[in-house]
Amino acid sequence: MKTEIVPITEIKLNPDNPRIIKDEKFKKLVQSIKDFPRMMEIRPIVVNDDMIVLGGNMRLKACQEIGLTELPVLKASDLTPEQQKEFIIKDNVGFGDWDWEELTDMFDVSDLENWGLDMPEDEIKKTKDIPETGSVEFSEELLLEHNYIVLYFDNTLDWEVAKERFGLKQVKDLIPRKGQPTGIGRVLNGKNFI
Repeated sequence: MKTEIVPITEIKLNPDNPRIIKDEKFKKLVQSIKDFPRMMEIRPIVVNDDMIVLGGNMRLKACQEIGLTELPVLKASDLTPEQQKEFIIKDNVGFGDWDWEELTDMFDVSDLENWGLDMPEDEIKKTKDIPETGSVEFSEELLLEHNYIVLYFDNTLDWEVAKERFGLKQVKDLIPRKGQPTGIGRVLNGKNFI
């Protein structure tokens, strides 16, 4: 099988495809194709010999909405009618689950949502949760060999809130001495942290 570029008018929506995308999800699909049109080359519409869509019905609708005139298609000519039905279902089944913690560590949640991934509300909440007192471990001392985070506050009120919420104490900085190891420091806006 090889990919060919065909006029979009030659591709027929599959009336028997039981998968639909409505409203906001469809808008996200349209936007994702606008933002990353090369995706259509990488993942072409799969059609049978009659140019009826077996895989990509909603992507075709989104491309029509955008006004594209040509699309890459992959003809699955060697599938029996029964295999075509099986393909339609298997192409639309999600076999895996997302590792939400890994995703939110690797990507910005707003990017994931903009790319069309529906994040469960409780996973979104986790990424925005403020740690409870005691759930973040703070060092009592700042040693040169430590890796550390420095929180800075541009007002006393935020500093007081952070001290109370996280049990923070002010630690004096150390001046590196020649020949001593130094850790890596990160500076964060304390207000954003709390």
